[in-house]
Amino acid sequence: MDVYQSKIHHWLEQNREKSLSFLQSLINEPSTQGNEEAVQTLIVNKLKEIGLEVDLWELDGENLKKNPYFFSPRDQFKGSPNVVGVLKGEGSGRSILLNGHVDVVPAGDLTQWDKDPYQGEVVDGKMYGRGTTDMKGGNLSLYLAIEVIKELGIKLKGDVILHSVVEEESGGAGTLDAILKGYNADAAIIPEPTNMKIFPKQQGSKWFRLYVKGRAAHGGMRYHGVSAIEKSLIVLNHITDLERLRNERIDDPLYKNVPIPVPINIGRIEGGDWPSSVADLVKLEGRIGIAPNENIDDVQKELEQWMQELANIDPWFEEHPVEIEWYGARWLPGSIDENHTLMGILSKQYQTVLGKEPVIEASPWGTDGGLLTQVGDTPSVVFGPGLSHMAHFPNEYIEVDKIFEVAEIIALTVIEWCGVKEV
Repeated sequence: MDVYQSKIHHWLEQNREKSLSFLQSLINEPSTQGNEEAVQTLIVNKLKEIGLEVDLWELDGENLKKNPYFFSPRDQFKGSPNVVGVLKGEGSGRSILLNGHVDVVPAGDLTQWDKDPYQGEVVDGKMYGRGTTDMKGGNLSLYLAIEVIKELGIKLKGDVILHSVVEEESGGAGTLDAILKGYNADAAIIPEPTNMKIFPKQQGSKWFRLYVKGRAAHGGMRYHGVSAIEKSLIVLNHITDLERLRNERIDDPLYKNVPIPVPINIGRIEGGDWPSSVADLVKLEGRIGIAPNENIDDVQKELEQWMQELANIDPWFEEHPVEIEWYGARWLPGSIDENHTLMGILSKQYQTVLGKEPVIEASPWGTDGGLLTQVGDTPSVVFGPGLSHMAHFPNEYIEVDKIFEVAEIIALTVIEWCGVKEV
């Protein structure tokens, strides 16, 4: 395997500037939800240039709506195509799936950016821009890993399947559709930004909306009313108690460095309709984390039952219970055995390239790996360049050296996993 590493490393060095230029072209495209077609066209051309068999299609919303694992704020996907590239093996080898998403979250308030979010400017070894870390930089690692294998004439026994999907940020409809089209494999790697750590486990999550009720009254005589805003404070404290209890149960050592393994986050609050009126309704929208070993339905029931216990804290909730609505996106949790063969190969090749053992932890967020593992029967590992805390942030960046390190590690992993035909 040493002979492969030397050649792969040299090729990556020789093609560094060209590769970064291609990444900049991906960053130039603001591929937010519904605007992914342009960036996918670039990727189609790239995969064809490498020599892969390419499939491009728009998601079938009507068919997806029939699937119990489909969650998206939309069911029409015009302008949001999926792309899959396949490198056919010579036969008798294990197949591997390399999964990456091209959709990015909006740049947000541009005054918080020091660099243009869609230029891909490189400063001091870092490329800045929306999607550099989450996850176009990781996607480039995948393209490079396949390209170097092809360029060096290495004949793999097993197939390599590359997903370039949409909708990850909204619940995984792109990956689900690729699974339903049969693009699965014996195992998968997802290069989301893990800080170069290897994640065999990842939490899932689900969005919820709570309706906290009050009683309206004139603000000058607010004592005649019941403020839904004040009652929502009780609800928020109650949710914090549930979060603490749920996390006290987790004894998985892979979560020892994660302060809150499965958070419950309230991300949006809306309430009241007039400053001089007592608010009679508050809506709280949030996201509940789901541990890798948990079932989504069980977690859902636990939150619902926990809300019922509010009546024991404040009699108001006895006659005016908090209503729960499950809406929007969800991400399935995922888990792969730490002793899985792919974990062993990936860890070994990490040591080969970087000269040290990898850090193995559980993911603090969800990815499409849960869908691949649970629905696609494709055990998935998350490992990639980029800093987790820079995802969705202003001044998002990625350290460019890490992109090439991951490409080298994944290329060597693919070679060992799929096997090489002797010539």
